[in-house]
Amino acid sequence: MLYDVVLDGETHRLELKPGESGWSCRLDDKDVHVDCALMGSDMLSVILDGKSCQLRRAGNQIFIGDRMYEVSVADPRSWRGRRAASIADSGARKLASSMPGKVVRLLAAEGDAIDEGQGVIVVEAMKMQNEIRSPKPGIIKKLLVREGMNVNAGEVLALVE
Repeated sequence: MLYDVVLDGETHRLELKPGESGWSCRLDDKDVHVDCALMGSDMLSVILDGKSCQLRRAGNQIFIGDRMYEVSVADPRSWRGRRAASIADSGARKLASSMPGKVVRLLAAEGDAIDEGQGVIVVEAMKMQNEIRSPKPGIIKKLLVREGMNVNAGEVLALVE
């Protein structure tokens, strides 16, 4: 597991691997052996390179003895998903029906500029109306349905670019 840890404003790279006894850690390209035991929901007893200490967490703060440190941790793998999501937002997106029903109203026309979350199509099923909203700002490139059409769940209704 690889993490970026910010400790009092300074960023460190932390790599953790489970070992035979405790954890094998690599902190900023330096190997460190850590053994810890949970003492409570927010407290650990830690042996770090042979030295014992207690860590207590309170929100984004960690206390080691009397010293307090501001800490935040980021998993670099989570950035891949965010990057992929932003790339996916750059192309055309399909608006699909979440349920089978009948198109009762078109709230936008082809070529209209729309905002993220703006309603585009209203589908009715069993007297309930469901507004299909745009997942991103853009322009309605293509409407694939018209009022009065029956649609299936998952059917693509429009393209937003």
